[in-house]
Amino acid sequence: MAPLPTRPLALTQGDPAGIALDITLDAWTRRKELSLPPFLFIGDPEALAVRAHLLELTVPLQIATAATACAVFADALPVLAVPAGVDVAAGIPHVATARGTIAAIELAVKLTVDGETSAVVTNPIAKSVLYEAGFGFPGHTEFLADLAGKATGKTVMPVMMLAGPKLRAIPVTIHIPLKDVPSSLTAELIIETCRIAAADLRRRFGIAHPRLAVAGLNPHAGEDGALGKEDQEIIHPAIEVLRAEGIDAFGPLPADTMFHDEARRRYDVAICMYHDQALIPAKALGFDDSVNVTLGLPFVRTSPDHGTAFGIAGKGIANAHSLVAALRLADDLARVAGETA
Repeated sequence: MAPLPTRPLALTQGDPAGIALDITLDAWTRRKELSLPPFLFIGDPEALAVRAHLLELTVPLQIATAATACAVFADALPVLAVPAGVDVAAGIPHVATARGTIAAIELAVKLTVDGETSAVVTNPIAKSVLYEAGFGFPGHTEFLADLAGKATGKTVMPVMMLAGPKLRAIPVTIHIPLKDVPSSLTAELIIETCRIAAADLRRRFGIAHPRLAVAGLNPHAGEDGALGKEDQEIIHPAIEVLRAEGIDAFGPLPADTMFHDEARRRYDVAICMYHDQALIPAKALGFDDSVNVTLGLPFVRTSPDHGTAFGIAGKGIANAHSLVAALRLADDLARVAGETA
């Protein structure tokens, strides 16, 4: 029999009105058949109990700490209580829950930075709800980077990666309008993104010599400048710098030929120039199994690659596959990082 893990994963509640509670409960009920690593749910136990009743699931809850969660996990879902702030109704978001949602993330990061939990797994949040409450960050990724910077005293640059069974993809620019991408794209941003990607693929994924396929911005990677000069003037020089540093980066490549089966065998991660260039192929190739991973942090963070899905919350039809994949990947990455530290 394998030894009992000593540290659980820290799983945040996300927006409690969405499907985060549904998929958390589903994952725990199937923990044995899925061989899931122990996780500590950080959120409102009352909201979780009400949702379990609504879904007609028998899930014993146990108030726990990071120190007791692993021992509890086989028989009950361990919960570190953070009040939601209001009675939670499935599918009906409420601004009063924002403080609890934020507090759960803060606590998960603190526990992981302090070594009490092995990694952070975040359930989906509703940015509009958080914005209404005065949340000052574009999303999870930027907030986690701020928390990491405060905890370590070092500047942190987060890099978003979608990791699935068939493709890893990183967008260099993320949540900005498409019209702003060309002016936001710089050689320095591409270089730093690729440095972080290469370092974390080695450190966390155990890939000794990561291969980075760098997409062009324009159709046909600019067609020698005929379809845009960014590929020649920004992306190509960045790749030259990376190669001089010993990083196996190549391109810029036409994005329309990067994602078929044969092409994907030539690289370990696709570096894309904007959000949809990365996320469309990632989700097309692994919608249920892709995981959002934040690189560049001093701790492991993963998340399901989907939103709150308020419209199906509490109806018993939410798919927990991406959360299960996020839990498994977080556990794997934490183990690799521990072995190679």
